[in-house]
Amino acid sequence: MSDNSYGEIHRYEPARESTVAAITIALLSIIQIVFVGIFTFGLASGWGLTEQGNILLGLLLAAVFVNLAFILLLYRKEFLPDVMVVKKRRRKWEDLYVREEDIAGEEITDGLGEKLKRAIYPYYKK
Repeated sequence: MSDNSYGEIHRYEPARESTVAAITIALLSIIQIVFVGIFTFGLASGWGLTEQGNILLGLLLAAVFVNLAFILLLYRKEFLPDVMVVKKRRRKWEDLYVREEDIAGEEITDGLGEKLKRAIYPYYKK
């Protein structure tokens, strides 16, 4: 697998594509059009100017969104494939641009002898 890929597919199940779901989505779409039409007519007629009309418009708008949610739920469940992609994890030191040999870091005594020699004799060569 190349370094720039998103991950690997663990599970792929094709969609069922049932006929009953397609008919149900079609019927819900017709009901959706009716709800939107009544809501638009109510807005154009000024139903929102009265208290009862305003409540009715709110209920129609709620019905529009609930119906749309059921349409999308059925479509996602019956017509989209079930795909599980697992992302490739990187180790933390890769994110911090640390080299692999420097993962453990440095200790206080690393290079202490060289530092002392340079402090005592500044022209010391390695």
